[in-house]
Amino acid sequence: MAETVSPVTRQVTKENQNTWTPSVDIRLEDVEDCLIYDRHGVSIPFKKLYQDRKSVVIFVRSFLCYSCKEYVDDLSKIPRETLEDANIRLVVIGQSSHLHIESFCSLTRYPYEMYVDPERNIYQKLGMRREEIFTESAHPSPHVKSGMFTGQVKSILRAMASPVFDFQGDLHQQGGAIIAGPGSQVHFTHFDTNRLDHMPINWLLQLAGVQQTLDFSDKPKIIHV
Repeated sequence: MAETVSPVTRQVTKENQNTWTPSVDIRLEDVEDCLIYDRHGVSIPFKKLYQDRKSVVIFVRSFLCYSCKEYVDDLSKIPRETLEDANIRLVVIGQSSHLHIESFCSLTRYPYEMYVDPERNIYQKLGMRREEIFTESAHPSPHVKSGMFTGQVKSILRAMASPVFDFQGDLHQQGGAIIAGPGSQVHFTHFDTNRLDHMPINWLLQLAGVQQTLDFSDKPKIIHV
C-alpha cells in the first residue's frame, strides 16, 4: 500500500515566481465549519467551497478598498470556459455585511461566487495579517491601476454614495489567497502584507492547473490584418 504524503503548502515570492519559500502552515480543519454568507444572507459552512473540487479562494480587505475593487475587476475578466476546462471553482470572500455583495458584484461585473465572513472568523483563525507592511522592494500589484491618493478618493466617494454607509469591513484586516480541494488538501497559500500585495491572477490560475496565460492589461489590442 502506497504511503500517503501530505500536501505541501507553499508561497510564491513576488521577486521571482520560481523561488519558493515555505508558507505558514494552515489547517482547513480549523475553519471548515465556519459560516460564510451569500448575497441573500443564507449561510453555508466554509468547507462547502472546496469539498468536491479544487477551488481558488480570494479573501479581500474591504469592498470599499480601491485596490480590492480593481483586483476583482480583473478576476471578472477570467472566461468561464477557462475555469470549467480546468474544473476550478473561483470564489471571493469579503468581511462586510452580506448586504454589500450585490452592489460590489455589479460594480466589478464579477459573475462568480462571492460570500462574506462578517465576523472575520476565517481570516483570524487562518492567521491573515492585520495592519499593513510596506517595503521598498515590494512589487506593485499588476492589477491595481489607480495611485493611492486617487484610489482613496474613489473609495470615499463610493462610501458616500452607498445606501448602507459603513466601512464594509475592518480596514486594518489584510486578505489573501488559497488554492484548496478536493477535500481538505491545501495546494497553495498567499497572505497579503498590504493592500497592494495581491497574488498575480495568472500565477494563481497556473498553480491551480490552468494552462493558458490571460491578458489583464487595459492597453488596446492591435489586430494585424
